[in-house]
Amino acid sequence: MLVIGLVIGGFSIPSIMGAMADGRVPRAAAIAIMISGGLIVLAIRDRPGGYELADIPDVFVSVVGKYLN
Repeated sequence: MLVIGLVIGGFSIPSIMGAMADGRVPRAAAIAIMISGGLIVLAIRDRPGGYELADIPDVFVSVVGKYLN
């Protein structure tokens, strides 16, 4: 959930920038940010002790490695 939330949050940044450049309201990006935030909160709540900022690269690599290997 943490990795998916981070990826969705990362993909929403260009959408926000594009909507602002065109003078539109970033509705889709706002929904993506809410989904991303919800997934990140759920991931932190499910792990006893939560995640530290230094743990995020290790978690990301382990999840990606699990599916690529």
